[in-house]
Amino acid sequence: MGLSTSRSPLVHAPARTPHRPAAHTTAELDALVTMLATRRPRVETITIGHARDAASVAAAEHLASTWQARGGHVLTVVHWPETAASWLRHARRFAAGEPDAWVVAGAPLGWAQMARRLRHSTGWDPARTFAFASVGTPETVALAAPGTLDGLRGATAAGGTWRVTRHSILWEEPSAQA
Repeated sequence: MGLSTSRSPLVHAPARTPHRPAAHTTAELDALVTMLATRRPRVETITIGHARDAASVAAAEHLASTWQARGGHVLTVVHWPETAASWLRHARRFAAGEPDAWVVAGAPLGWAQMARRLRHSTGWDPARTFAFASVGTPETVALAAPGTLDGLRGATAAGGTWRVTRHSILWEEPSAQA
């Protein structure tokens, strides 16, 4: 897991203003839904987690309505702040139940905080987790700590895909996937 059980998993990032995620794109949403719909074993029920900024809220809402329109189920939607004294309540709510997959929208720092708490305190599996482009950054991987996000995958704004492997992130844009 890569995190000590005797210490807090909080990220001690340098003081800076966190950037806000850009609005999601249609290509990004389509790629993310395709990733979920073609996953084996089959994904029917998802839990959605998102930061509280406008772009992340909109991405989560659009995904929920799109997924439900396709006949899928949304088990729960959990939101979290960009900074918090504790992430335990949010992490437990996000990891509760037994969704087929988790889906995330947010900024690198907030998601890194949440992911560290999830790995430290729950049975959450990053290999069953999908994310919007805002999460698929080298900054997210660096902030989360080695091993925390291994297996996490998502969509790029252009409709490509990315995945976290070891301590890096690999991208495939649509032209490379054809």
